[in-house]
Amino acid sequence: MSSDPTRVDLAVVGAGAAGLMCAAVAGQRGARVVLIDHAERLAEKIRISGGGRCNFTNVDGARIERYQSSDPRFARQALSAYTPRDFLGLVQRHRIPWHEKHRGQLFCDDSSERIIAMLRDECDAGRVRWMRPVSVQGVSHGQAGFEVATSAGIVRAARLVVATGGLSIPKIGASDLGLRIARQFGLPVVDTRPALVPLAFDAARWAPFAGLAGIALEVGITTGEGRTATRFDEDLLITHRGLSGPAVLQISTFWDPGVPVEIDLAPGEDLAAALVAAKTGAKRSLANTLAQWLPRNLAHGWLNTVEPGLADRKLAEVADKRLRELAGGMSRWQLVPSGTEGYRKAEAMRGGVSTRALDPRTLEARAVPGLHFVGEVVDVTGWLGGYNFQWAWASGWACAMAATASSPVVS
Repeated sequence: MSSDPTRVDLAVVGAGAAGLMCAAVAGQRGARVVLIDHAERLAEKIRISGGGRCNFTNVDGARIERYQSSDPRFARQALSAYTPRDFLGLVQRHRIPWHEKHRGQLFCDDSSERIIAMLRDECDAGRVRWMRPVSVQGVSHGQAGFEVATSAGIVRAARLVVATGGLSIPKIGASDLGLRIARQFGLPVVDTRPALVPLAFDAARWAPFAGLAGIALEVGITTGEGRTATRFDEDLLITHRGLSGPAVLQISTFWDPGVPVEIDLAPGEDLAAALVAAKTGAKRSLANTLAQWLPRNLAHGWLNTVEPGLADRKLAEVADKRLRELAGGMSRWQLVPSGTEGYRKAEAMRGGVSTRALDPRTLEARAVPGLHFVGEVVDVTGWLGGYNFQWAWASGWACAMAATASSPVVS
């Protein structure tokens, strides 16, 4: 191996979840690795995730259908090679207490700092050289491999791993560096947009519902039509500007601008039959009757957007046909968002480096030997609930295994 301290086997740009995993595994397999990151604090996105307790994976994290991509099959190999059970084994080896919550989500019992410390220790065990906070000023590629120009000098590497993340949460340092590197080398990039993000609505049209901010309920929410339709049954939260909560964050990844979302306000209930049956001897208002199945304020507000004063009408006075129409409207409430709350509120990015340009086994660019992309910068976006972390661990691991399984691009 060269004695030149600026030359390494693997230069990893980005010390987030995917970059830390890749660097640690490669280093422990004998590669000389340098990890470059511009942030003052290490792995800030891990630190703030899960309310500070890090939803580090999901028991169903290997299920390929829970990831969105232009090529739905691309992530299968990495996810099946490094599973949630594998990462949980690492967590347990470091004696980090954890627990399972709603829908298979796994969290630290105490703090996300434990996951960061674990990954840092794994990197140290692999003798990974840290370069942080250090900014990347340019990347070039030639016969001798890759040169990464940084604010701390030139790094020469046989292989380059781009683990720079996506554009979500810019206040903690998100940037488009990884996308720029991909474009520099002629790799296609799928159009990016915020994912796992609240939906916003035109202020004037949302005005009747803005006063209901803070109301939460379980709903069914759908976007798309026919075979492309996607539905989630989760909690929804009404906000001053639109809709949030797990149901909305989930559907936002699959929502396209200009397309409606359809909300079932009482999933699993036959509201039409229930309302007609409740008429017998009823003296309550329509809104008070609906309060058996959804929050009264929401029922009141929703009914009065259909017809002023309708909420206070006696149930017995409303014709059966009208009740069925109203029930249908509440089960298939269609809204067209004006947009999202943007990257500042997004938990992930949709789109990224096209999977067509990458080998799914190695995450290596087909047209540029030795250049790899892992984690969120790739066009793979998981569901809410630990899936994006699992993609980070799996893609970082797969890349590291491949990069250390064969001889370096240059000696």
